[in-house]
Amino acid sequence: MRIGVPKEIKVHEYRVGMTPPAVREAVHHGHEVLVQKGAGFGIGLFDEQYEAAGAKIVDAAEEIFAKADMIVKVKEPQPAEWKMLRENQILFTYLHLAPDPEQARGLMESGCIAIAYETVTDARGGLPLLAPMSEVAGRMSIQAGAHCLEIAQGGRGVLLGGVPGVAAGQGGGARRRRGRHQCRAHGVRPERPRHRPRPFAGTAEVPRRFVRPPASPPSTRPPTPSTNACPRPTW
Repeated sequence: MRIGVPKEIKVHEYRVGMTPPAVREAVHHGHEVLVQKGAGFGIGLFDEQYEAAGAKIVDAAEEIFAKADMIVKVKEPQPAEWKMLRENQILFTYLHLAPDPEQARGLMESGCIAIAYETVTDARGGLPLLAPMSEVAGRMSIQAGAHCLEIAQGGRGVLLGGVPGVAAGQGGGARRRRGRHQCRAHGVRPERPRHRPRPFAGTAEVPRRFVRPPASPPSTRPPTPSTNACPRPTW
């Protein structure tokens, strides 16, 4: 399969659909990867890294859309990109079609096979491609909240990190319990493992270095009197 990775053209979008390690993996399995020139520059990935991974650098996005069997992006295609999609071409990206009927209509008219990252599920019913973005958004919320607390933004001038002599900002619903922070805000629950470990089943041979040696039986010999014992005083 020929995979195409165009440069993102949405405003303030700097990510790229595939990193050099992902390209190397695809090439290793026999696929051809076309990457638009400067596609990863926004996040510090250069064309030389993609070429070293086995990708072919292409100047224009039009060539990628015209030659690739599958287009791998990050954000939803923009109106200029709808027109370059063709029938039965696979589009693999975040789509979020619910609030964007025009995009849904444009994809349907192109005849492409659009697969949304946010709808891919695993065997457990989870969303493995959406979960990382949710984690990023959750952590970014702290930065966004700190920015909004600045007086210039209409906030109260609270510095979340605090400084010597001034207490750090604390949320009204935060508390310490059982050795970890929990949030009492509505709908938020403590973090827990995304995948629960499976219970141990079957037997396994334990390495000898982890086996405790058997305890030696107690000695039945009477204690040997010490020859260095000091004589008891007579006074």
